[in-house]
Amino acid sequence: MVQEPLPTGLYEQLISLGLQRQLQQVPTNRIDLENLDPAEAPQQLAHYLRSLVAIALPHLSGKNKVEAQIELINRLVEVLQTAAPKAIVTDDQLLNPSQRLTEIRSHRLLPGQAGVSRPLIPLSDSTLLVNATGEPNVGQALQQELPSADRVDLLCAFIKWSGLRLLQDRLKTYLESGRSLRVLTTVYLGATDRRALDWLVGQGAEVRVSYDTRRTRLHAKAWFFHRQSGYDTAYIGSSNLSTAALQDGLEWNVRLSGVDNPGILSKFQAAFESYWEEGEFEPYRASEQEQHRFDRALGREQSDTSATIAFFDIHPYAYQQEILERLQAERLLHDRWRNLVVAATGTGKTVMAALDYARLSRDFPKFAGTALPRLLFVAHRKEILQQSLSTFRMVLKQGDFGELLVDGQRPQQWQHVFASVQSLAGLDPNQLAADRFAVVIVDEFHHAAADSYRHWLDYLQPQLLLGLTATPERSDGETILNWFDNRITAELRLWTALDQGLLCPFHYFGIHDSTDLSRLQWRRGGYVSEELSALYTGDDARLRLILKELFDKVPDVSRMRALGFCVSVEHAHYMAHKFQTAGISAIALDGSCDRHTRREAIQQLRRGELQIIFAVDLFNEGLDIPEINTILLLRPTESATVFLQQLGRGLRLHPDKDCLTVLDFIGQAHRQFRYDWRYRALLGGSRQQFKEQLEQEFPFLPAGCSLQLDRVAQRIILDNLKQSLPSRRSQLLQEAARLGRCSLPEFLTALGLELADFYRLAGSWTRLQRDLGWRRDSPHPDEDRLGRAIANLSHIDDPQRLQFYQQQLSQPTPPDLQHCSSREQRLWQMLMVQVWGTGKQYVALSEALSRFWAAIAIREELQALFELLVESTDHLVRPLSWTQPIPLRVHGHYSRAEILAAFGALNDQQRYLSREGVYFEPTSQSDLLFVTLKKSEKLFSPTTRYNDYAISPTEFHWASQSTTRATSPTGQRYIHHRDRGSHVILFVRESRQQNGQTLPFLCLGFADYVSHQGDRPMAIRWRLHHPIPAALYPTIAIAV
Repeated sequence: MVQEPLPTGLYEQLISLGLQRQLQQVPTNRIDLENLDPAEAPQQLAHYLRSLVAIALPHLSGKNKVEAQIELINRLVEVLQTAAPKAIVTDDQLLNPSQRLTEIRSHRLLPGQAGVSRPLIPLSDSTLLVNATGEPNVGQALQQELPSADRVDLLCAFIKWSGLRLLQDRLKTYLESGRSLRVLTTVYLGATDRRALDWLVGQGAEVRVSYDTRRTRLHAKAWFFHRQSGYDTAYIGSSNLSTAALQDGLEWNVRLSGVDNPGILSKFQAAFESYWEEGEFEPYRASEQEQHRFDRALGREQSDTSATIAFFDIHPYAYQQEILERLQAERLLHDRWRNLVVAATGTGKTVMAALDYARLSRDFPKFAGTALPRLLFVAHRKEILQQSLSTFRMVLKQGDFGELLVDGQRPQQWQHVFASVQSLAGLDPNQLAADRFAVVIVDEFHHAAADSYRHWLDYLQPQLLLGLTATPERSDGETILNWFDNRITAELRLWTALDQGLLCPFHYFGIHDSTDLSRLQWRRGGYVSEELSALYTGDDARLRLILKELFDKVPDVSRMRALGFCVSVEHAHYMAHKFQTAGISAIALDGSCDRHTRREAIQQLRRGELQIIFAVDLFNEGLDIPEINTILLLRPTESATVFLQQLGRGLRLHPDKDCLTVLDFIGQAHRQFRYDWRYRALLGGSRQQFKEQLEQEFPFLPAGCSLQLDRVAQRIILDNLKQSLPSRRSQLLQEAARLGRCSLPEFLTALGLELADFYRLAGSWTRLQRDLGWRRDSPHPDEDRLGRAIANLSHIDDPQRLQFYQQQLSQPTPPDLQHCSSREQRLWQMLMVQVWGTGKQYVALSEALSRFWAAIAIREELQALFELLVESTDHLVRPLSWTQPIPLRVHGHYSRAEILAAFGALNDQQRYLSREGVYFEPTSQSDLLFVTLKKSEKLFSPTTRYNDYAISPTEFHWASQSTTRATSPTGQRYIHHRDRGSHVILFVRESRQQNGQTLPFLCLGFADYVSHQGDRPMAIRWRLHHPIPAALYPTIAIAV
C-alpha cells in the first residue's frame, strides 16, 4: 500500500512498526528522536493504547456489539492483571452485559420527587462555551452544575451584584443545604460590589479578599465543582461575575471534566489551595469593621486608614518572612547583631523592623526577660517617624507605645524613642549613656555616611543595630557597609520583587551589535576603558543600529524617559551628540558637571523636555526617577551588582508606564568575560539552569516580563558560557598555577566557581594541590577514591553536625565506637556511607573509619570544607524533638543513604539501600516519605508536576504509590498513624539530579494526616509540625 509522505513539523508520536517503515523513507539527518521519559511514559503509553482501543471497538462484529466490546476490554484487563497484580485486580473486570452508574442518592426518593438535576454538558465531557446561539451560555451552565456539586471553589477578580443575582436562587439553595462555597476575589479597580460579598457571607459562603490596591496578581475567572463521586468539573475563562459576562458578552470559557482532563483539574485545585492559604487573601466576614475597610479599599472614602488598620493582625508577606528568617539565622548561627536589610521602596521595611522587634524576647536568648527592649528608631523626616511609630503600635497592639523626638517634641520616659537625626544632633551625648538603647533601628540607612548620623552611630553601643535601606550605595562613593562588617544581611531579590508586583516588569532585548571585543586587552579583571571608548566612538554603524533598534522597540520615542550607560565621558558625549542629530533630545552628564546641572537635567527628563541622559557611572546608584521607562546598556557590564543597579534605575513603579524597556547591545566578548554572572543575578539558579533557560528562550519569567536575545546574541552568550569557566581539569590547573598557592575558599572566589563545579572538575582539592606541587607528603592509597566522594558532602547544612565532625576529624585516631552514643555512631555511619558508598567496600563501621582516618590529607580537606559550609549556612535547622537517637534536623538536607543511616536502616548488618519513594522503619515505627517534585528531567512536565506539592507553609499534598488503597494496611497506617503510635516524616527535593550530581532531600519533619481523596494512588493532605522556611517554600509550592 502506497503511503503519503509524512508532513514536516513537530511531533510527539510514539514509534510503531508502521511509523518506523514510514520514517525509513526520510533521510536520518532530517529526523529527531528521543527516548521516553520514565516519569511521563505511563501517561503517553496509556494514551496510545486508549487511541487504539477507541479505533478497534467500533469494528468488532457480532449480534451484540456492546457485549463484544466489553469482552475485549475484560481480556485486556486480564493481561494487565497478569503483568501488574498489585495494581490491577479481578474486581476491575466489567460486568457483561454492563450498565453505567449515574447516581447514588443519600435517601430514597418520595413519590413524584425528582433526582438531582444533571448538567446539560455530560460530566465526562469537556467543551468550549462562547455564549453562541444554540449552546448554553456560561450563566446557564453554571446554574446546572450547582445542584450536583458537593463543594464549590470560585476564583474571580470582580464580583458584581448584577452577575451574582443571576445565580442567586441556585446559590441560595446550594448554601442552605450546608454545602461549602469558597470565594477568592480582589478590590482591584474598585469593581467588586460589597453587596455581593455581604450576601454570599450571609448565606454561609467563605470569602477571602486581596486588599492590595497598588497591584493585582489575580486576573483569573474560574469555578471548580467538586463531587464526592470523583466526577469533578471546572470552568476557566474570561467571564467575571457580571451580567454581560454570564449571558451575552463575547466571552470564552472552557468547561473541563476531571475524567477527561485530570491533570488540569489537579493543577487548578493545587493553585486554589495555595492561594487560599496565602496571606495576601484575608478572610471577609462582613462585620461592620470589615465593611468599612473594604469600602475604603475601593476608594469610596478618602480618610486616613491607620486607625482602622491598627485593629487588624499584621502578618508578613512571604518575602518579608524570608528576610525575617535570614535575620534570625545571621544572629543565632553566626552571632552577627549588626544587620543591614536592603529592599525596594514600598516593600514594607518598617513593618519588617516592627515584626523583628516584637519577637526579640521570644526568639533570641540575648533579649529574654525584656518584653520590649529599649529602642531608638532614627529617620530623617517627621512624616516617616510618625508613620513608623504608628506601624510599631499596630504590630505590638499598644496604642501608647513609643515617644517622638522631633520638632521640639521630647520624650518623657526615654524607653522607646522615635527620633529625627536633626533632633538627635541637638542633644548632648553625655545626657544619654552609650548603652542606653538595646536596639537601634535606622531607616534609610544610606544617609548614615553623613556627619549628622555618623556621630551618633559611632557613639551608641546597642546590642542590636538594624539598618534599613532601598540602596546600600551612595552617589558620593561613601560606604555604609562598615557598620555591618561589610555584609548585607538580607536583601529582597529582584526576582521576588518582580514576582510580587513590587517593581515594574521589564522587556529586555539582547541585540548583537557586530563589535568584536575578544581581542581587546584584559587587565585587572576587565576591559581597558580607553580601548572600548575608542571602538564605540569610532563606529557609526553601531550607532545606526542603536537608533534603528530604539525606534523598533520603544513604542513612542517622544514619550521616552531613558538612561544610557556608557563606557567613558567621550562615549557619553558622542552618543548625546548623535542622538540630538537624529532629533532626539539628549544630554551627557559626567562627574565634572555641578550638582545644579545634574539636578536640572533630571527634572527636564521627568518633565519630558529631555528624552535621554547618557552617563558613565553617575547613575549606577543613588537615583530615584520612577518615570524612567527605557534603559540603554551601551557597554559590556560583567559585574552582577552594577548590572542590577543599572536595571534597577528603571524598575520603580509609576502610573504612566506599564513596563521598562531594556536594550542591551552585545558584542563578541573576551574569553574571560562572564555573561552568566549578571544573568544569574537576575534569574537565579546555577550555571546549568541558566544554560537550560537560555536554550529554551527563558520560559519561566515573572508575569509581564520578557527576555529576548536575537539569534547571534544567544550564540555569543552560549559560547561565552562554555569558555568563561574551566570545562576541563587541565584548564583548572592552569588557573590555579596562575593564581599561586591559596586556600580553597580563595580559589573558589577568584574563579567564581561553585563547590559543585569545582569538585566535578578537580576531583578534590587535595589532588589539585598534589598536581601543582603544593602538597608533597605521601598520598594514601584510598586518597583519590575518597577525594572524589567529598562532593557528596557539600550539601550538609546542619551546623551542629558539621562542628561535631570538625572537632573529631582533628583528632589523631578514629573514634572508639564503644564509647560513642547511639546518636554519635549514626552520625559516623552517615559520614561513611557518603564517602565509601553503600556497596560492600567495608563490612564494619570501625573498619571504614580506620581506613578513612589514615587518609590525613582528605581529613584536612574535609575540615576546610566543613568550615566553609558552616560559614555559608543561611537558614536555621531545628531538632526533630524525638526521644529516638536520630541525628536529623528539620530543614536540613540529607541524601537517602544518610537518612536511612540516621534511622539505623543502614548498618554493619544491613547494606541494602531502598530506592522506593516510601520506607517503613519498624524500630522507630516511622513512614519515611521521599518526594521528588519534578519526576521528569524536562524543564516542565504538566503530567507529573501536580502530584506532590506544598499547599501552604504548613500543609503538603502527597500522592501515595500507585497501588496503595485507603483500605490496605499501608493506607490505614497513613490515616490512623497517630492512634497507632507511628510517625510520618517527609523528605522533599526539587529534582533527582542537577549537573549530574544526585540532589539531597530537605527534611520537612513530622507530618500529621488531615484528609485524603481517591485510591490507587491516595491523595493525602499532611499538616507539618514546622512551617517550611520562606526561602525554600517557592520551590516546593505549586503557586506562589
